[in-house]
Amino acid sequence: PLTNQEGSDKTSSVMVLCQNNMAEGEDNLLVVIIDCNPVWWGRRQQQQAEPAQIVLSHCLDAMQVFINSYLMFSHRNKVAVIASHTGKTHFLYPKNVPDPRLEQQRGEDGRYEQFATVDDTVVDEIKQLMTSDTTNTELKTDTLLAGSLAVALCYIHRLEKECQTGQQLNTRVLVIKAAEDSPSQYMNLMNIIFTAQKQNVVIDACILDKDSGLLQQACDITGGIYLKIPQMTGLLQYLLWVFLPDLSMREVMALPPKVQVDYRAACFCHRTLIDVGYVCSVCLSIFCSFSPICSTCETAFKLAKPPMFKSKKKKRSLQNGGPSTSVH
Repeated sequence: PLTNQEGSDKTSSVMVLCQNNMAEGEDNLLVVIIDCNPVWWGRRQQQQAEPAQIVLSHCLDAMQVFINSYLMFSHRNKVAVIASHTGKTHFLYPKNVPDPRLEQQRGEDGRYEQFATVDDTVVDEIKQLMTSDTTNTELKTDTLLAGSLAVALCYIHRLEKECQTGQQLNTRVLVIKAAEDSPSQYMNLMNIIFTAQKQNVVIDACILDKDSGLLQQACDITGGIYLKIPQMTGLLQYLLWVFLPDLSMREVMALPPKVQVDYRAACFCHRTLIDVGYVCSVCLSIFCSFSPICSTCETAFKLAKPPMFKSKKKKRSLQNGGPSTSVH
């Protein structure tokens, strides 16, 4: 436990960090990616009677409160929201062309204009997304997480290009993940993770159900926070406690300890996570079983033949009375 002096020192450190960021004129951008997998959320809708389960509407409410709190934290904070569906990625906010219907309704209920813009736009876009594929009988169960992260990095790169000379933009991505991992997206995700590391983009992960080995690697490589929610009903509390503070404030906060990262790779042949495999020496492709020809770069490997051992003649010792084999 901290003493009063230590607690005041921590508080003063946080205030100094915030004042320094405001003085330097740095802008902050948070991109929130929410998993809108209809298969996963449909199963949770059937289990709504259980006290430990939440539905999509409750998750959206927690996300909206979190986004409003982030915007209220500083006038330099910006936010973007992306929905990750099973077969596509949908940009929820901001929109290039605002909806005139929402613009007309805004301001009638006394809400703050920026908060109302974000809330109404996100809810309206989510409704259109979830009802657009009702006639599709071949619904996939995997969430297109790699595509959503790629869209987020492209949006961040565009805003960085629009920044003026000397202006700095601190960016991070928060992934609210529900469905399980898709090993078939391993290669795309790893390319995106290393791209985010090169662009100094931090990736945070808030996991609702099962652990995600791919997002564990993403958070560990980019320096983000990985948190599996112990109780899904307390989603808002975990969002405000762990993911709301700025990157500079995390150094002085008591955050959850880092988890052991699952660095297993997915094989290129079956897209499954493996512990031991075979690596191509040319293109570094990983396979779960040996193949004489690499299916990625089509390199043919020469199989090493077993070594041939020549038989050596034994010399008979003179002490045994036998003739000597040495040549004079």
